[in-house]
Amino acid sequence: MTTSQEFDDWSATYDDDVQDESGFPFMGYANALNQVVQHSGAQTSMSVLDLGVGSGNLAARFVMQGCNVFGVDFSPEMIAQASAKLPFLEIVQADVTQPLPEPLNRYFDRIVSGYMFHEFPLETKVAVLKRLADEHLAPDGHIIIADIAFETQADLDAARLRWADRWDEEDFWVIERDLPALQKVALAANWVRISDCAGVMVISPLIRSDGTIPLMG
Repeated sequence: MTTSQEFDDWSATYDDDVQDESGFPFMGYANALNQVVQHSGAQTSMSVLDLGVGSGNLAARFVMQGCNVFGVDFSPEMIAQASAKLPFLEIVQADVTQPLPEPLNRYFDRIVSGYMFHEFPLETKVAVLKRLADEHLAPDGHIIIADIAFETQADLDAARLRWADRWDEEDFWVIERDLPALQKVALAANWVRISDCAGVMVISPLIRSDGTIPLMG
């Protein structure tokens, strides 16, 4: 797992790096963030929590929609970058794998994230998302994630060969494996492919009227 120091060191060049959408890992980056906003149905005064706010690129899009945006990140230097862009944004330094501190101990209409969850192994992804859905998601709320993702293990393996010169082995989403893992904890997810290495997921609590969880088809 990447440390906060690594992100501190990256903070000064992060915005320049994400503009290189010619290949891995940021192919489709801007469109992925735009799709998070679109799938969120963002409206004025909607409360939004941005997980791993980073330099503020996703948060800024929600601010432009008139949302009440909160951010959380574990890197103080990334928070400094976001605060410089969005001086009125309330950002808390915290580890999202742990219970959220005040003033984030509340419900949000939408919980969003851009290019963070691939830092965690699958069991941590599932545990964090389940806790957030149970403890911080308002009724009719959704979690929307943009991240490095591949539909199948074969797609990931092909990408590893295609971009061997720039590949950084992390816990990237594999949709055929990971969506069923979310469903096992009663979270339904729809995935939209954005590029050869990126996608957007819309995640919602999944509970039938009889209390059962539907089986995967």
